[in-house]
Amino acid sequence: MLQEMYTTQAMPALIEKFGYENRNAIPRLKSVVVNTGFARLVAGKTGDDQKKTIEAIVDDLSRICGQKAVVTKAKKSIAGFKLRQGSPVGAKITLRGKRMYDFLERLILIALPRSRDFQGLNATAIDQQGNLSIGIKEHIFFPEISPEKVRNIFGLQVVVTTSAHNKAEGLELLKQLGFPLKEIKDKK
Repeated sequence: MLQEMYTTQAMPALIEKFGYENRNAIPRLKSVVVNTGFARLVAGKTGDDQKKTIEAIVDDLSRICGQKAVVTKAKKSIAGFKLRQGSPVGAKITLRGKRMYDFLERLILIALPRSRDFQGLNATAIDQQGNLSIGIKEHIFFPEISPEKVRNIFGLQVVVTTSAHNKAEGLELLKQLGFPLKEIKDKK
């Protein structure tokens, strides 16, 4: 549905607004990266409890995205954070193609409206290259996760990468795809 919306609605609207001559110059979605950090959740646990917690988080993240999560490890030791080089600190998934569009549909239509006090996404979450970064405080907003079975609630970061050249192109692309963005109010 989202992919069809891009070809039928977003592309013509972007051509009309920005006057692209080449079809390949039109901004599009490149990838979605979903990641989480769980260093605090596993910090004070022993080896077996730590493995169970990491497996549960990776399983939940994989269930949300429909693709296996990769565990990320610390690149160097930091004594102040009680962190050793090579210890697991997070998990991430990079989505492209059909899985990316399926995940974004669930995010836009189901997960974000289910979150508490959701008023829309700030346009300030879009960087100068037109990429959107969303922070989700609790992963239980997704319908794939049963809140009764969850041992640890963790937050997610979702980064939607576009091929836009600037913030205006990225903002227009995301609006055309139906992202619930707040209107920018002029300060006078």
